[in-house]
Amino acid sequence: MLNVKKLCVPFLFSAVASLSASWSVAAELPAGTVIDKSNLDEVMNDTFEGHTIASLLTDKLEWQIRNWNLQIPLSHSAPIELDPSYIEATEKYGGQATYDPETREVTGWVAGIPFPNVSDDDPHAGEKLIWNFYYASPEGDVVDNKATFLLIDGENGLEKTQDWLFQRYYHKGRLSGGEPVLGDGSILTKTLFVATAPQDIKGVGTFTVRYDEPKVEDSWAYIRSARRTRRLSGGAWMDPIGGLDFLNDDIYVWNARPSWYPEIKVVGRRWILAISDADMGYNPDKAGTPEEWATVDLKNPPYWNPVQKWQPREVWVIEGTAPEEHPYSRKVVYMDVDYPKLYQGEAYDKKGEFWKFINFQTTPSVGKDGMKYISSIQGHVIDFKSKHASIFLFRDYSLNDPDISPRDISLSALEMIAR
Repeated sequence: MLNVKKLCVPFLFSAVASLSASWSVAAELPAGTVIDKSNLDEVMNDTFEGHTIASLLTDKLEWQIRNWNLQIPLSHSAPIELDPSYIEATEKYGGQATYDPETREVTGWVAGIPFPNVSDDDPHAGEKLIWNFYYASPEGDVVDNKATFLLIDGENGLEKTQDWLFQRYYHKGRLSGGEPVLGDGSILTKTLFVATAPQDIKGVGTFTVRYDEPKVEDSWAYIRSARRTRRLSGGAWMDPIGGLDFLNDDIYVWNARPSWYPEIKVVGRRWILAISDADMGYNPDKAGTPEEWATVDLKNPPYWNPVQKWQPREVWVIEGTAPEEHPYSRKVVYMDVDYPKLYQGEAYDKKGEFWKFINFQTTPSVGKDGMKYISSIQGHVIDFKSKHASIFLFRDYSLNDPDISPRDISLSALEMIAR
């Protein structure tokens, strides 16, 4: 006769031992722990700052760790310190902005966050949150970035580098002194985004005037073969930038007026791992070696992964349905709940399949006038279909430079650089 007692006792002992082992393994990980494919399964139930690793990893981050050699060193998060003028403007003007569900437009915004108290159950929460980002991402009134793009083949490594100048002048929402709105308020920003080296691409880029109304922006490009500028079509906001993996719409992860997307909705609210305290990666003393760009893993395939520390951040998960003529079908973005800054984005093709991962890495910054901002100093756009990436790193940047005027960001400035 089968002795059930003799069979059950070893089985129960084994089960209890297994559960005890799993309980004992789970632990709070120390800062500096590196999550990679060799230990991912072991640490998924462990915690960092009280959150399980499994809950901090988005599907696409976990997939990259398992399949694309992504490594994530853990670092403690710090509160984001916003400038008092930013908070004061939000308190002063926040109640003046109005969202119209019919037009999906916002009127009455002057400065600060237009909708500072968006709730989860608001049927227009996604729209309002992206409007908060569009109008009030705390990056400065005058942005002057000198960046180098690394163009990377996922199998062969670094292909080439390109130097670009990005300058943006805000005509509305200004916080650095004087009136918050310049002129009649019809212009939101003027942007110059142009290659400065090497010589064969010098002048490639655009000058763009973005209006604070639904109509598309005016944009011009310099045509090297004709040695003149040409006005671009109204759909230039969704076109690729030069030979990069970026679309214009990928600048700052999202670079479109919200109403240009047919639908924007909140998917949820959660904690993720993001790079919110990034290091500058440019090291000119190591020119010509992988160490010149120390915050990108140029030594190991696929050669595009960041070498930065990652911090827990609570975010809104927001999905935008792209217009039919857009290369993407939809874009999912992750925005900090404490201030409107985007950390990551996922772009999907017309079949609904995952296509690109957008990872912008931010750090606290101080303008030349002493004001506090949050700057994106490194950004990765990875095209997993072509196994190719474009990564920008700042060589230098400044905010609120008093020597830069609206006249300096112009069509003539684009022509001067090109020639």
